[in-house]
Amino acid sequence: MAKAYILITEDVKDPDGMAEYGKVASQTMASATLLAFDQKAEVIEGTWHGTQTVLLEFESEEAAKAWYYSDEYQAAAKLRQAAADCNGVILHGLG
Repeated sequence: MAKAYILITEDVKDPDGMAEYGKVASQTMASATLLAFDQKAEVIEGTWHGTQTVLLEFESEEAAKAWYYSDEYQAAAKLRQAAADCNGVILHGLG
């Protein structure tokens, strides 16, 4: 089974709100591995939206979706969405 990744870009409008989101979200992430958190991503082609980027790894697409759509994470996601303009995708690993 191929791993899956969630990539989220965040244009932070409320740093205090994002800090609160981080506290709540971290309690939901047992199934995720944080691979990258970058506030200074280097754009090498095209345009990039957001002031920070997050990359999470999961054992499978099903695990990624189970985490993202869980009631626990969705409660945290509301905090993030109130504090930042966000875009997110699920990426499918090879193999």
